[in-house]
Amino acid sequence: MIEVNNLTTSQVDENFVKRIVEGVLRGEKKQRDMSVAFIGEGRMRKLNKKYRKKNKVTDVLAFGEGLGEIVICLREVKKNAKKFNSNFQEELARVLIHGILHLLGYNHQKSEEEEKKMKEKEKHYLQKI
Repeated sequence: MIEVNNLTTSQVDENFVKRIVEGVLRGEKKQRDMSVAFIGEGRMRKLNKKYRKKNKVTDVLAFGEGLGEIVICLREVKKNAKKFNSNFQEELARVLIHGILHLLGYNHQKSEEEEKKMKEKEKHYLQKI
């Protein structure tokens, strides 16, 4: 089951989100329940400070215990889309894929090899959208 919770006033295409999650899980040959929550900057800053000891807003956090939850800050996604000369939907897909890969055990902070592997996976799944 894939649960989508939008706790912002911005519109999010839930079917788009579910298609991406299902596509990555299918591609990785994994089956698991997952929750995707969209939150504002204040909540994201609090979560990032509490769990990563970083007092700043980030675009995506992934929590693997139990259900497996990805938390995305839509305002950061919008800022990043502008910064990286991308569109909102593509940037949303990128951070969502990034979060899913973290839940599946990929960790770009572990080593350069892991970072390369994760980036290749992200690129692979982005091309399928």
